[in-house]
Amino acid sequence: MKDCLKSANVIHLSDPDFQVLEDGSVYTTNSVVLSSGQRSFTIWLFNAESQEERELSVHLEVPAEVLNKRLHAEKVLSRTKRRWAPIPCSMLENSLGPFPLFLQQIQSDTAQNYTIYYSIRGPGVDRDPLNLFYVERDTGNLYCTGPVDREQYESFQLTAFATTPDGYTPEYPLTLLIKIEDENDNHPIFTKTVYSFTVLENSAVGSVVGEVCATDNDEPGTLHTELRYSILEQSPSPPTLFTMHPTTGVITTTSSQLDRELIEKYQLKIKVQDMRGQYFGLQTTATCIITVGDVNDNMPTFTRSVYVTSVEENTVDVEILRLTVQDKDLVNSPNWKANYNILKGNENGNFKIVTDPKTNEGILCVVKSLDYEVQQQVTLQIGVVNEAPYTREASSRSPTSTATVTVTVKNLDKGPECIPPAQTVRIRENVPAGTRNDGYKAYDPETKSSSGIRYRKLSDPRGWVNVNEDSGSITISRTLDREAETVRNGIYNITVLALDADGKSCTGTLGIILEDVNDNGPFIPKQTVVICKPTMSSAEIVAVDPDEPVNGPPFDFSLESSDSEVRRMWRLTRINDTAARLSYQNDPSFGSYIVPVRVTDRLGLSSVTSLNVIVCDCITESDCTTRSGERAGYADVRLGPWAILAILLGIALLFCILFTLVCSVSQATKQQKILPDDIAQQNLIVSNTEAPGDDKIYSANGFTTQAVGASGQAAFGPSGAGVKSGGQETIEMVKGGHQTLESCRGAGYHHHTLDPCRGGLVEVDSYRHTYSEWHNFTQPRLGEETIRGHTLIKY
Repeated sequence: MKDCLKSANVIHLSDPDFQVLEDGSVYTTNSVVLSSGQRSFTIWLFNAESQEERELSVHLEVPAEVLNKRLHAEKVLSRTKRRWAPIPCSMLENSLGPFPLFLQQIQSDTAQNYTIYYSIRGPGVDRDPLNLFYVERDTGNLYCTGPVDREQYESFQLTAFATTPDGYTPEYPLTLLIKIEDENDNHPIFTKTVYSFTVLENSAVGSVVGEVCATDNDEPGTLHTELRYSILEQSPSPPTLFTMHPTTGVITTTSSQLDRELIEKYQLKIKVQDMRGQYFGLQTTATCIITVGDVNDNMPTFTRSVYVTSVEENTVDVEILRLTVQDKDLVNSPNWKANYNILKGNENGNFKIVTDPKTNEGILCVVKSLDYEVQQQVTLQIGVVNEAPYTREASSRSPTSTATVTVTVKNLDKGPECIPPAQTVRIRENVPAGTRNDGYKAYDPETKSSSGIRYRKLSDPRGWVNVNEDSGSITISRTLDREAETVRNGIYNITVLALDADGKSCTGTLGIILEDVNDNGPFIPKQTVVICKPTMSSAEIVAVDPDEPVNGPPFDFSLESSDSEVRRMWRLTRINDTAARLSYQNDPSFGSYIVPVRVTDRLGLSSVTSLNVIVCDCITESDCTTRSGERAGYADVRLGPWAILAILLGIALLFCILFTLVCSVSQATKQQKILPDDIAQQNLIVSNTEAPGDDKIYSANGFTTQAVGASGQAAFGPSGAGVKSGGQETIEMVKGGHQTLESCRGAGYHHHTLDPCRGGLVEVDSYRHTYSEWHNFTQPRLGEETIRGHTLIKY
């Protein structure tokens, strides 16, 4: 069944007395008796991957003569024991032969009854390494054809078979293990050719330096792999400072006298040997480099114990001395770097000492000026330590090295002193040119006198003063103005340079405090005022005075104009000391007005500000500002000659029509003087809408009559007379040439008539108008066209 097993991985048999081996052969598991001379069973083969299944039927038959022969043979031999078991077998690796090398013989007891052929399978036979072993078919002698390396093949597991010439297998397959015996043919090998370790100097005896390790490919657990470590030599030469554990390879110190300052590095030649280190064992050597690590076991010491230096007085931030130290510890390590301190003599904080990171020197500097008149010499005590703490045990001497520094202070001419640097004088503004006053004063610090000091002006923003070279006093060269831009908080600053005879100098500031004079009248900074007529009837104006408050408010506001029209239209009301309210009267039209306002301070000094007051149809001031140019232009429209000519032609055409109507009416009334009663249809009415709307009614002669209010009823006086429109504007023609176009303020609307507003209806004479009266009224007004707000006069 060998071919069947190539595709099947699950096998089942219907009879437990049989089994299928790995090579495909079928064996009995128990003693089987064929009582009837035959027996059948079924074998199922199943492939789990392809889900294929096969079924085989096996039928056993034993011829009667064979059966009788076997039964007879058993009676003759009557054996009690059979031998077919593994025989221990081994061979030495790397054997020198001769080859083929006999290993052992395998035999089966059934050879007494049958002709037995022997065969083997497995690694070294039909699998790699191929043909290393073979067995003689008839004798069962097992041979090896060549040497074997144990490190490559530790053992071979073969399967031996005993079969009869007809293929019958009287024995189970025999598992035969051939073990390859180890030979010490591999040297131990260190994991590294060079090991590097570090150990601190002055370490105690037994301190671990490092550990080395080696491997051996021979068989573990044998003498071939039992390794021993040792140190062959040390460089520099003895005393011996290190030892190595023979089995672990750990290197430790044998002395506490390691000193980096004497010897910084050691080199060891180490060895590892198998066979427990016996002389015939294989060995390998390696190198171990041990670096002695630095510790702070050496104090920094000054190269000199006494230093002398000097410094000029009044000198700061200068280096006056460098102090050097010696330190045997590792350069640029914390054990070597020095920290300097001033232990004594710097109680006033005049000095500072820092470390130069490159040279490790101490740099002594002056950070606060010294005064020769106060102290001519200073003695300092300087100490030095390392950044890292000192490691050796405390001894009788201090771990801090000290040095003494004597600093001599040199006397220098200090030059003048500008003390205080800012000085002030008080001068009244507007004093005449040539006025003299005290100026800036500097002093000689040694004599405490101003004698011999010369002065020079460095800065004078407006050129108002001159400085006397000998005394430092000032002379006014131009009129002083406290309200000038260069004056801050009433103080005008100039800069003065003071020099002594040696040319040494100092600089100071002279502040001239200007006492205020009432030389500025109050004024209104915001000269454009916007009044939104629909929402407000006045505006607030605020005045300021550049003078001090004592010469400023309270202010008095008044209209400064001889024009009665200005006084009739505008009114000023005081709000507080600096503000007033400007309100209009008599309902001015939209437009721009010039209103001069005089503001007087408490001492009577005044100035006039011409305000540009804009009466605007707006809700907010910003809204009027965006449209002020448009509205102003609209209010200032004047008709040109061609426009006037066009109007005259229109009026002439209108009079022709009116004349025709009057003539017709006069003939119908027999030359009566009065006009028809339907005066409402003969009045000239102007609407503020661009086209006739729902509030218009039309007469037969084509003229439009204005409706009244929402009900559309017209109100007339007893003689015809006026037309009044709620929420609209009309112009009514009445008798008399003295009437003018005025604006009447009603309740929420403007009502323009030819008569001053007296409330109620406008009455006219009960008699009719003749053509001459109409002509007398209209002729003076033919050249006038007034556009106010949104009301248009049309003819």
